[in-house]
Amino acid sequence: MQKEFKIPARADRTHATLLTYFLLLVLLMPLSGCTSLNNLFGLGEDEDKDIYLPAEQLIVKGMDEFNVGNYYLAIDYFNEILDRYPFSPQAPLAELKAADCEYFQEKYIEAYILYKQFEDRHPTNEAMPYVMYQKAMSRYQQINTVDRDVTGAVEAIQGFRELLRAFPDSPYSDDANARIKAATEFLVNHELFVVHFYIRTKKYSQAQTRLKYILAMYPDSEVAPRAQELLELLEAGDPPSSGITGWFSDLFNREKKVEENPGKG
Repeated sequence: MQKEFKIPARADRTHATLLTYFLLLVLLMPLSGCTSLNNLFGLGEDEDKDIYLPAEQLIVKGMDEFNVGNYYLAIDYFNEILDRYPFSPQAPLAELKAADCEYFQEKYIEAYILYKQFEDRHPTNEAMPYVMYQKAMSRYQQINTVDRDVTGAVEAIQGFRELLRAFPDSPYSDDANARIKAATEFLVNHELFVVHFYIRTKKYSQAQTRLKYILAMYPDSEVAPRAQELLELLEAGDPPSSGITGWFSDLFNREKKVEENPGKG
């Protein structure tokens, strides 16, 4: 008869004890503490080693990632500097590049906030023309279509004008002027969109008010001649009864978002 093989009782107890200790170690180990399972078993060391670098090396690593377009990685290095070395010589550059990272990731609201904070903290910094330009661009990039909110256009124009007043000869002046013109045309087209609505719903008095506003505020705009002609028809009691959209063909047949590169072409 074949003899049954049995694990010695002492060995069985030893294995059970070791297993118990291991389970307790896992259960009691705080996940947010300095030691994690990854570190315990030698995992994740490459990911965490950079947190011990000085500010001089962090800024270099951040710029290396930034220069190749890895903005989501670069911003971690810049934020690490701001968290651990807020008064270091590298901190202002880290602030500015963190804002740039948000901007180039198309996070324009976050970028605007960071540019504004930089402007408030470092008003005499040599990069101020760039900061003011980027702050205005963060609003400009939020301009949507003519049937939507116009806040982005209004604040972009305001920002570019502030830049031109403070630094009239900066490298950004020509582009700022071009974008002011483009954003202004956007505002005019928004007003024309509202006029179209009023005429379509036969609210001619409100349409006349809007047309007069366009002519008073934007007399040199591209749509001013059309607005004047339409206003004269309404004042004569002869509103367009059909083919209304034809009066606004440019408004509806083209892309309704403000030009991306208004200074070119």
